[in-house]
Amino acid sequence: MLVIGNGESRKSIDLNNISLDKIGCNAIYRDYPSIKHLICVDKRMVREAIDAGYNQTGFIYTREDWFPRFKQHKRVRTVPDLPYAGSERKDEPFHWGSGPYAVLLGAKKSNVVHMTGFDLYSSDNKVNNIYKDTDNYITSDKRAINPSYWIHQIGMVFDHFSNTNFVVYQEDGWKLPLEWKYSNVTLDNISNIYYNT
Repeated sequence: MLVIGNGESRKSIDLNNISLDKIGCNAIYRDYPSIKHLICVDKRMVREAIDAGYNQTGFIYTREDWFPRFKQHKRVRTVPDLPYAGSERKDEPFHWGSGPYAVLLGAKKSNVVHMTGFDLYSSDNKVNNIYKDTDNYITSDKRAINPSYWIHQIGMVFDHFSNTNFVVYQEDGWKLPLEWKYSNVTLDNISNIYYNT
């Protein structure tokens, strides 16, 4: 299973050349309509994907809060339940983003999860997202989002799916967050993604 974030590091990858089943986030369907599973926790993105006809071929997963608005549409589902109950704001399901939910769905569907596009950080303190400056996304002049929630939430998936192997593909110099340092998580260079998947 390949789980794809929308960080700019994945610009160099042609996802059509990777034969694994894929889980992506939000607007990825614009470039790769064959993605099988699409996580959209923002209701505007659910509406966009439905209006584009994506749900005729792929599955859209959204928050339980938004599901009643879209349940009449074919292939719309709710995101998976969290594998734990936490006491902090970042542990509340409503504060989980599309990326962490995509990793969670990947862990529920496969015992080997390859991950790309989860950059977390920005190199220039501006937003790092391949779809910035497009409909339903913020503009490129905005400050980068603090990744602490994403780091924590994805780390919790790694921790609770200890029998699943996760391979994170990133560019040279990228450091695995401390919260992701589990024995079932490895970091590999993004150039190796075609050889390992």
